[in-house]
Amino acid sequence: MARNRSGKSRRIAAKDSVVVIGMGRFGQAIALELVEETTEVLGLDMDADVVQSLSGRLTHVVRADSTKEEVLRQLAVHEFSRAVVAIGTNLEASILTASLLVSFGIPNVWAKATSEAHGRILSQLGVHHVVYPEHDMGQRVAHLVRGRMLDYIEFEDDFAMVKTRTPSTMVGRSLAESAIRTRYGLTVVAVKRKGEGFTYATAETVLHEDDTIIVAGRTHQTEQFSELH
Repeated sequence: MARNRSGKSRRIAAKDSVVVIGMGRFGQAIALELVEETTEVLGLDMDADVVQSLSGRLTHVVRADSTKEEVLRQLAVHEFSRAVVAIGTNLEASILTASLLVSFGIPNVWAKATSEAHGRILSQLGVHHVVYPEHDMGQRVAHLVRGRMLDYIEFEDDFAMVKTRTPSTMVGRSLAESAIRTRYGLTVVAVKRKGEGFTYATAETVLHEDDTIIVAGRTHQTEQFSELH
């Protein structure tokens, strides 16, 4: 049974709660961030020391073997609508756990993949969201290192959003005058003045030298735009 902060045992599967399986660095980061955002979390791990270290920090944390269907059912994992398999080092446990969660009919299952082959297996099992934390972070940092980007988010279907500085050729001109969409195939989504917060951009927005802008468009085009000076 799951234990709450008061030490009492009870099952949880609240509408907005999440079960996170595997309390390594990745799993802990997800679970603790969810709790910080007031989401109830049931954390599962096989390591008693890890479970003990998280006691009182997560809504519920239990030492359990997630490859056993009866164990997951006793913890009411099958009643959750969102689950994360954050197991990375034990591929067999990752695959067996993901398979059970999918068989339960949980509508949103995320799973960490440590390789393309691992990810393919998870996808074939029916996992809804396969993530590659190390690969994705490495790719993101590489984009930041090579250009003038301040931040970078790549989505599926060759689409990205980039936070960057105003190119010198566009300083003092409105977005309509700069014709960014026509020339670069991009849309300026928001602008941040120095010392102020972000505001939505319009055709009349005039870009200043110290402005931070967020642009959206095709991945290659956003990369090229961020390299303009």
